[in-house]
Amino acid sequence: MNSPGTLVDPSARLLELTTLVESRLAESLPGETAWPATIHRAARYSLLAGGKRIRPLLALAGAEAVSGGLEEALPLALAVELIHTYSLIHDDLPAMDNDDLRRGKPTSHKVFGEAVAILAGDALLTRAFHLLADVPAHADEALLRRRCRAMALLGEAAGTTGLIGGQVEDLESEHRRIAPEALERLHRAKTGALLRAAVLGGAILGGATEPQLGGLARYAAAIGLAFQVVDDVLDATEGAEQLGKTAGKDQAAEKSTYVSVHGLERSRQLAHELLAEALQALGPLGEPGELLRTLARRIVERRA
Repeated sequence: MNSPGTLVDPSARLLELTTLVESRLAESLPGETAWPATIHRAARYSLLAGGKRIRPLLALAGAEAVSGGLEEALPLALAVELIHTYSLIHDDLPAMDNDDLRRGKPTSHKVFGEAVAILAGDALLTRAFHLLADVPAHADEALLRRRCRAMALLGEAAGTTGLIGGQVEDLESEHRRIAPEALERLHRAKTGALLRAAVLGGAILGGATEPQLGGLARYAAAIGLAFQVVDDVLDATEGAEQLGKTAGKDQAAEKSTYVSVHGLERSRQLAHELLAEALQALGPLGEPGELLRTLARRIVERRA
């Protein structure tokens, strides 16, 4: 594993970090045969189903951008992905988006039933905070403070003013038109808050200064919104095979999206404007911010 200061190709470094994340995610939950086996099979089914792992990579890149170590940021990186996966399980439930496909596989409730799928999401959410709170006995006071700060940031992002609040607003936006300002607020909460917590939490655990956190907050705000804009574009232009989930769901539910509110071309333009904002915010970090720059470009230029 390369040290944070080693100059390497960003794509190669991200592949290396993705391999690390996949390995640690597999170790982050009890095994499939651990009692009670059904819930562990269900939780692992969704968590280990693949995906781009953008959120844990943002957390690790946030730490490296301020010359922090990976081991300090790994618990947050894993926790963010567990929370993201829990949100996907619950989003797909019949009472919510009622979807049959996620990451190219049948959704959790289709495989394990609604009750176990709900509990699998609950298990991932609670396990996320267990991972963050499980501080080594030899940890010094500075690490404890950073861990608590990152945990509070993540809890807020996952709560009623973040992910959950955005999901409520998203459900209430079905079959009605909402203003552009309301659409932005919705997605800064539903999608952007968790991405922001990944970037800032990773940087906090890496020992970031307050000025560094200011620039990273601007980066995260821009890229968090860009992520959703691109999602809306892809939902309108790609098929289920490319997306790994049912295409056209937003249109079928008559939800307000960036495409329905701003149009396809303006949405694509807005995503690139947000990318420019994100890259500009990283300027003071210099070379250590290169992984975050690469991730920003991947988020905006992705096709699935």
